[in-house]
Amino acid sequence: MILTIIIVFLSLIGLMVLHEFGHFVIAKKCGVKVEEFGIGYPPRIFGKKIGQTLYSLNLLPFGAFVKIQGEEGGIESIQSFSQKPIWQRASIVIGGVVSFWIISAVLLSIAFGLGVPQAISDEATATNPKVQIVAIAPGSPAEKAGIRLGDTIKELTINNQQLTIKKVKEAQEFTEKYKGEKITLTIERGKEIFTASLVPRILPPEGEGPMGVGLARTALTNYPWFISPIKGVEASLNLTASIGSGLIEVFGKIVGGKGLPPGAQLMGPVGMGSLMVQVAQLGLSYYLQFIALISIYLAIFNILPIPALDGGKLLFLAIEKIRKKPVSPKVEQNITGAFFTFLVALMIWVTIKDIARLF
Repeated sequence: MILTIIIVFLSLIGLMVLHEFGHFVIAKKCGVKVEEFGIGYPPRIFGKKIGQTLYSLNLLPFGAFVKIQGEEGGIESIQSFSQKPIWQRASIVIGGVVSFWIISAVLLSIAFGLGVPQAISDEATATNPKVQIVAIAPGSPAEKAGIRLGDTIKELTINNQQLTIKKVKEAQEFTEKYKGEKITLTIERGKEIFTASLVPRILPPEGEGPMGVGLARTALTNYPWFISPIKGVEASLNLTASIGSGLIEVFGKIVGGKGLPPGAQLMGPVGMGSLMVQVAQLGLSYYLQFIALISIYLAIFNILPIPALDGGKLLFLAIEKIRKKPVSPKVEQNITGAFFTFLVALMIWVTIKDIARLF
């Protein structure tokens, strides 16, 4: 477990480092001076200057950063960010966002090469098909029994009657038949097999089912090395489209005063890390897919036109393009600082909720 937590922690740090590396590479290509590329946040533990850039390792391991000359204005130099054409500055900003999509495509390509679980119908012929948990309703019998996303239902048992589960329909019919009675599930989680007991609800909330789970029949499919990169890029694009449309729907409901959709919840680094630990226990392919999913979420979130995010910087550049002159550095800094404070406060609130859910 400790090794898994370390891997999860390094994965999150790695995403942030590669994100900043995207800014770094494009800045260098555009002839902008990068004063420092740091892993972690100060105070500094170690630093070495190579060329014009100081490469540093810092004490607080919560991400990474690049310090670009003139990013906040005030420096008139041929190597200053503020003196470059708008298209170059926009490219530098977008470089960090694009890196998230590249990471996603690479990880998904590796996963497709290793073999990925894909949903199939109950009628499809497959080798070693599984019935897996793909959704769990909050407060449901399944959640209370300790069942997690990605778990496989191997068997269902009641009063010495045992049913091996190979199709979704079999699990649904069994729980429907024995609603209100205690049943035992044989669960496979990674290399671990154990049992969990629950009582399917007689009158479950609409759309949840007696156990409160979403089920999918899956089978492992892998692709040759020359096909897996194509599948990886295709999957990244499809995930981006589905996540984007889902977020638009969520925002629409929030703006319309309907609140978050049922089952949806905000999650911060603690909650995300907890999920990553769970997914890591399912196997490498599952873990790579989940990291790719997080990477796409980060890309979409970061491109939103919110000051303090990359999308906010693009917003200021767009205003400059329209006005034919830049926004005052002081005004931009004040607006960015206010939004940064808000985002930090939101992150603290979400983290507290994540910890409360875990304990």
